[in-house]
Amino acid sequence: MLEQVARERYPGLVARAMLLVRSRAEAEDLVQDALVAVFGGRARFATPAEAEQYVRRAIFTRFVDGTRRHQRERAAVERVGGWRAQVDVGPEARLADELAGPLEAALARLSPRQRACVVLRHVEDLSTAETAAVLGLSEGAVKRYLSDGVAALNAALGTTAPRDSVPVLPSTEVRHDA
Repeated sequence: MLEQVARERYPGLVARAMLLVRSRAEAEDLVQDALVAVFGGRARFATPAEAEQYVRRAIFTRFVDGTRRHQRERAAVERVGGWRAQVDVGPEARLADELAGPLEAALARLSPRQRACVVLRHVEDLSTAETAAVLGLSEGAVKRYLSDGVAALNAALGTTAPRDSVPVLPSTEVRHDA
């Protein structure tokens, strides 16, 4: 099953991962980590489509976990070292930044959870409940990340989202009919 998923679905998985990270190499690493996580155990899948769904979920989980880990490591370096860590991204990363499309650049400015929520909801077309389940968040948290993420994307891109794409919370107003 692993060979079939890797052979038939790998390009699509990498394309999805590229919505989360800045380079193809990072996307390929993310997919590889997800494949190892999913197929490294005793998981059994009935179809390649079912296996692919697990790999997609693992990609998002690995992305959020990796970003969290990186932020904790950076904060520790800043605390212990007493200086702000300077990251030289190198000429390849700077060139990728210059060549990245406006949407990719706008997505890169979102927080990891906002980005994961926006991609799962609007690219993967998962429901709010499904997005919450994949990321291990409450539906309310997903709605908040989606709202903030879509607003940030609109501001960065100079666009407006259709009214129905922004989560609307139900009214808490109590009516008393006499």
